[in-house]
Amino acid sequence: MTVEAYIDQFPAAVKERLLAMREIVHTRVPEAEESFSYGMPAYMLYGKPLVYFAGYDKHIGLYATPTGHAAFKKELAPYKQGKGSVQFPLDQPLPLNLVEKIVLFRAAEVTASVN
Repeated sequence: MTVEAYIDQFPAAVKERLLAMREIVHTRVPEAEESFSYGMPAYMLYGKPLVYFAGYDKHIGLYATPTGHAAFKKELAPYKQGKGSVQFPLDQPLPLNLVEKIVLFRAAEVTASVN
């Protein structure tokens, strides 16, 4: 499955949020490689995981493992979390500024690890 096909299968409200997440990655880390892994859109930077995201019936999941969630523990506190995941409910605005900060953090972290 392609990322486009994955996103297109969702209702408009979910699709819009997934496209916004994708746009953040594409514009802020244009060198990230887009793929489809673990059943969701995946982004790699220098061969290492950057972030993953996924759409669900009631939320958008963001996976910024291994450290992207710990670094933003305070900002992510209002959201339901699991090990290496956070859920942004569909009945609340998507925190795009926070997502952008997490993506940029992970990009800096990955870049530092390969230099």
